[in-house]
Amino acid sequence: MSLALQEVSASGYRSLRRIRFPVGRLSVFVGANGVGKTNLYRALQLLQAAADNRLAREIAADGGINAVMWAGKWKANETPRIVLGVGFGRGDETSHDYTVEVGRRIKIASPAFEYEPQVKEERVVFHHGKRPIALLDRRGAAVHAIDGAAQRIQIAHDLMASETALGSIEDPSQFGDLHLVRRTMLDWRFYHDLRTDPGAPMRQPSLPVATPTLASDGADLAAVFATLAHIRQDTVELDRAIDDAFPGARLIIPPPKQTASFGMTFPEFPHREFTPTELSDGTLRYLGLMGALLAYRLPAFVALNEPEASLHPDLLDPLARLIVRAAERTQIWLVTHSTRLAEAIAAHGGIVPRTVIKRDGETWIEGLKLTGMFAEDDDV
Repeated sequence: MSLALQEVSASGYRSLRRIRFPVGRLSVFVGANGVGKTNLYRALQLLQAAADNRLAREIAADGGINAVMWAGKWKANETPRIVLGVGFGRGDETSHDYTVEVGRRIKIASPAFEYEPQVKEERVVFHHGKRPIALLDRRGAAVHAIDGAAQRIQIAHDLMASETALGSIEDPSQFGDLHLVRRTMLDWRFYHDLRTDPGAPMRQPSLPVATPTLASDGADLAAVFATLAHIRQDTVELDRAIDDAFPGARLIIPPPKQTASFGMTFPEFPHREFTPTELSDGTLRYLGLMGALLAYRLPAFVALNEPEASLHPDLLDPLARLIVRAAERTQIWLVTHSTRLAEAIAAHGGIVPRTVIKRDGETWIEGLKLTGMFAEDDDV
């Protein structure tokens, strides 16, 4: 069982001064370049990195803690920190929150490099009824957790400042709820780098291994298609998506032998199969999105960053329908600067796209109130 993402919060990270907002089954964020849409997307990636004990490495790879921290003014009583959080639900009255706080090294004797991000605090809180329970509570090097016997115990005596407590807990029998939160976040999949250049992974054959979920770079696209065609033996949704986007075209998926491969035929040349190396950037990218959204098994959460890149405008409406259908199987989060795509998703999916804006250098969402709710939701 996975948990559904219900809320996201971030403060002190790049242009995210302080923001908290709800998330639905299908969430679409649209806005101009430079307003901070990608920072919202990246905050989720960092939260997944925290669950995988890679948070400090991810921040370091982005230029370090000084480069990613809010560059505006801090209040006199504030300690500069990055705080990222998510709230989960599972269809009943219970919920889980995870929050991680990262800052600079303060003590010279601290076991960390000078510009290395340090995890200051972490919490996993279980909500049921009126009294929340801190399943995980980390302050500096001190970490306490509630085990399967409902006892509060101290753990991770040798935890380094750059390591996350959640990412270090791996015993599902002793820490069942913590394992559920961590496993849910590790199952998230992010698609923002489906390359289409001549050396792109999607243009290469795949290993002939049954593949239920597309890799983030699309390297196993051929294997994903082959799994649907020759393991599930069902290409109805694939054929439907092809016909919707490329009327009269066919996706050719031969049984894998030494490799898995695919090709396409088009109505202008019905007897000529075009290999991935010959397909246009837009056609290949659309096929990659099909692989991400129609795979044998979708992850608990799929995030798309500007999926419209390289696509012909005529493909935006079919893409919207593809995304809406995928949202029936999993939770979808999408950021885009294409108002046309956002409006098409709204029309087919019955959702309200959220417009991301900048105000005084701070990323915000139109209609979001300081309570963390959108205006129309707060009035219900």
